[in-house]
Amino acid sequence: MKEEQKIKLSKIIRELKNYRGRHTELITVYVPAGYNLNNVIKQLESEKSTAQNIKSKVTRKNVLDALERLTRHLRLYKKTPENGLALFSGNVSQIEGQQDIRVWSIEPPQKLKTKLYRCDQQFVLEPLKEMLEVNEVYGLIVIERKEATIGLLEGKNIKVLQHLTSGIPGKTEKGGQSAARYARIREGLAKEFFRRVAEAIKQQFFNMPKLRGLLVGGPGPTKEEFLKESELVTALRNKVLAVKDIGYSDRHGLELLVEASQDILAQQEIIHEKNLLKEFFSFLVNKPNLVVYGEEKVKEALNIGAVEKLLISVNLPESKMDELEEIAENIGASIYFISNETEEGIQFRNLTKGIGAILRFSLRK
Repeated sequence: MKEEQKIKLSKIIRELKNYRGRHTELITVYVPAGYNLNNVIKQLESEKSTAQNIKSKVTRKNVLDALERLTRHLRLYKKTPENGLALFSGNVSQIEGQQDIRVWSIEPPQKLKTKLYRCDQQFVLEPLKEMLEVNEVYGLIVIERKEATIGLLEGKNIKVLQHLTSGIPGKTEKGGQSAARYARIREGLAKEFFRRVAEAIKQQFFNMPKLRGLLVGGPGPTKEEFLKESELVTALRNKVLAVKDIGYSDRHGLELLVEASQDILAQQEIIHEKNLLKEFFSFLVNKPNLVVYGEEKVKEALNIGAVEKLLISVNLPESKMDELEEIAENIGASIYFISNETEEGIQFRNLTKGIGAILRFSLRK
């Protein structure tokens, strides 16, 4: 899904989730891809008969009017759009006794599989929300002889799933038979540690349907020894996409592993975000006249059409997000939401208060 599609879908979801009917009078209709629209129209006509039995006169009128609006709207389509159709209608007036029947019609960015008719106090948004979920995740493993950390890359979020320690003692300074005996003990403990790590990886990832692949890293040769000597199941071993030399085996190691795997993760959200913020901070140092940040300066740049890329932290209030998005859309600026899941994202938020922009032209004379 393209960034602009995500923005548009997120915006409509935020709008719709704020509406609540006084009674069960908000109608949701999902038409799956390939489904016959005439059958949906027939169902809505049938629902009008059912709605006649609603005891409350006000609720009955609101439901009937919403159904009529939906039916009329559907007749405008010659056939179901390629990805299906999501429709919402109802009285969204916040004033008692007043009617404000609206219709929302959304052609989703991905194929809709759900068929649904629901009349409730809230719109049903779960099928659309699922489209915003990450479809592919990557398992992360950083390992050395003393410890290993297992993590998950999900969109822009790096999550620690498990941390294991080996208990392998350091090398002894004794010589002769003692040194050989200690070496055998260390090797035995290492094999047992590898077995435990392999079992933990299996528990975490074997039944994960969205798993795209595994990235493995760590200092020295331990990671290669682990992959060669451990009892990692073949199905997961075959999912190893990269083995990277990383200086740490803790959470920081997971972050460095993602950084080092940009060649593999080039299409992933976290890499796009890191590259975008790298561009922003590079401009800030080398071409400061082509960057602005802070709400006041960014709004000024937006209002004169100078913004090429608008960067917004996800923790901003929705009302402020919507205001900035609307202005950016009007001038054809690209809009990017910056997470709090990366060091760069946190740095951006702290520096800019969550609002920054890369400009089309300099504002300075």
